[in-house]
Amino acid sequence: MDLLHNIGVKLIWVAVLGDWLNLVLKWVLFGERLYWWQFSIACETGPGSPSGHAMGSAGVGYVMVTSETSKENHCFNITHLRVTSAFRCLQLMLWMLLGLVELLVCMSRVYLAAHFPHQVISGVISGIIVAEIFSRVQWIYSASLKKYVCVTLYLLFFAVGLYVLLKAVGVDLLWILAKAQKWCISPDWVLLDSTPFASLLRNMGTLFGLGLGLHLSGYNETAGRKHSSSISIRTGCIGVSLVLLQLLDKMTSSSSNQLLFYLLSFCKSAVALVLPTALVPGVICWISSKSKHEKDM
Repeated sequence: MDLLHNIGVKLIWVAVLGDWLNLVLKWVLFGERLYWWQFSIACETGPGSPSGHAMGSAGVGYVMVTSETSKENHCFNITHLRVTSAFRCLQLMLWMLLGLVELLVCMSRVYLAAHFPHQVISGVISGIIVAEIFSRVQWIYSASLKKYVCVTLYLLFFAVGLYVLLKAVGVDLLWILAKAQKWCISPDWVLLDSTPFASLLRNMGTLFGLGLGLHLSGYNETAGRKHSSSISIRTGCIGVSLVLLQLLDKMTSSSSNQLLFYLLSFCKSAVALVLPTALVPGVICWISSKSKHEKDM
């Protein structure tokens, strides 16, 4: 497997599992929100502990920094080039950069009155723990579509089962929604897109989309070299994918029907992964090979 491919897969797994775990922890910990001072982007409908923004950014950032600073994964041969000091300096700079980014994320969430300080701190710690655990997991790089589907269904049913179980014993996991509707300055700021189930379906769609995209692309070492052999093809894939993802992001659905909204959130997230992993590279490579074949004739 290609190193960059593995890092990309790990990033998505850490982001999805971190956000899923964040949802479960929020349901269990019942973290309050600061609803006496509001901005339009801070009027969220989920509990506040731990901070999802801090947890997600810490997990993804940790994966990126450790992947870059790992001596085994670094593109330079440290022994032959004798740049150990420079490499350690690079490591220090990257860790300091990650620390600065996390500090800014935490300060912004507290400033927006979206979280208490202890909630962002616990979010950072939780995100790093999730990333560290996945740095030791190897099966995700060669997982089949069947395994992706099984993991997606397990995570979905676990979360829904936890919700049903707690509701059956009298625990209302949507208690924070009533507070948001009561204390947010404008009712228009309370968005269905920020609800726990919307987050859950987005994450499940992302994980399923990754598995489906890798399966459809038939990703192996030969296909990987075929798709990345030309800089122009890779550049084209990146450019087209970015444009299509921007268009996809602008597509919105009505929140009048919650079930339909959640279903479309799942589909939209799945398509967002299938596009850059399978559809765009496949189409561009097909066009390139067809054009080359016509020139040879």
